Amino acid sequence: MADLEHYKAKLNAQLDEWKADLDKMRAKADSKSADARKEMNESIEALESKLAQGRSKLEELRGASTEAFESMRAGANNAWDSIKEAFDKAKSKF
Repeated sequence: MADLEHYKAKLNAQLDEWKADLDKMRAKADSKSADARKEMNESIEALESKLAQGRSKLEELRGASTEAFESMRAGANNAWDSIKEAFDKAKSKF
């Protein structure tokens, strides 16, 4: 059970970090020209969608039993890898 709680806490901390990254990206976008801001805001919206998917996956894990957690872990890891890749790609643009 401690493993489950540690895993959920780790995922939650990562989501909070990504949320902070989004806030920084928004601030940068606000200082750009209209065209650049439009493109950056489209990227931010896509990241917000990914972040919402991550929060949804975390909520599923929060309600999972220890046994269910083990079977859900691979799916959560895949989702996290996808979100991380999207954020890394966006950060390189910003």
